Amino acid sequence: MNKRTTGEKIFAVFNTIFLAFLCMVFILPIWHVAMGSISDPLKVSAKSGLILWPLGTPTMGGYHLIFQNQAIVKAYGNTLFYVVAATLIGLILNILAAYCLTKTKLTFSKAFSMFVMFTMIFNGGLVPTYMVIRALGWIDTRWAMIIPGALSAFNIIIMRTSFMEVPSSLIEAATIDGASDFKILTDVILPVSKAIIAVIVLFYGIQHWNAWFNASIYLPQRRDLWPLQLILREIVLQSTENAIIADADGEDVMIYRPLIKYATIMVSVIPMMIVYPFVQKYFVSGVMIGAVKG
Repeated sequence: MNKRTTGEKIFAVFNTIFLAFLCMVFILPIWHVAMGSISDPLKVSAKSGLILWPLGTPTMGGYHLIFQNQAIVKAYGNTLFYVVAATLIGLILNILAAYCLTKTKLTFSKAFSMFVMFTMIFNGGLVPTYMVIRALGWIDTRWAMIIPGALSAFNIIIMRTSFMEVPSSLIEAATIDGASDFKILTDVILPVSKAIIAVIVLFYGIQHWNAWFNASIYLPQRRDLWPLQLILREIVLQSTENAIIADADGEDVMIYRPLIKYATIMVSVIPMMIVYPFVQKYFVSGVMIGAVKG
């Protein structure tokens, strides 16, 4: 390898310092919440600023209280259901749409592609969307959390571009052997498109795991269908941790109020932190594959 120039060395040092700073900025808030969630509640209430280590004797009292509350347990189950169902349906629909758009000989293929890209710039807006959901009878049902947003123009485009990178010789060989379009999609294209599929799964998973706005609009009367993030929003912003505290039995647990907020936040972010490392290796390659061509 050639020796690096002085400019390259300076850039490497600056880049290392900058990335280390970004890591601290991203990690410190999570670390603060994690340490606060297991700290002594009295010391947490008296502490101002970052919590870099557990204050006092570590305790899991906050976690015990939130899992003692049935509303949070139910919301956790709802979120898992929405993530799995919406991701599966969205992935299937996006794969089918992207594969159809790879067919350049398809009648009006360019028009369909332009129509998909048009929806990236313009959409109906909140009120028309709500009216459609209400007309379909999906208000206060799980369908309102799963079907809207199942098709994403951005995901279709990057997936279509990835599919078009598959060597045409493979598709031609399968066609000569008598394979149908569905057979080509499942046995030829999808096996070599694992990276982009992992990226789309990650996109949908994060999107639906963090979703709360649609639930606040489409599930106004069905609190039992609320996702975890909407319960978390109430706890953090509206101080409804009083409801959790009221459900607890035994000793006075009002002192656990700050721990409840910290513990609920950690419960909501830990699953994504566990899943992400397993798909991260596909993330960069998948996005780059989908961004090579327009």
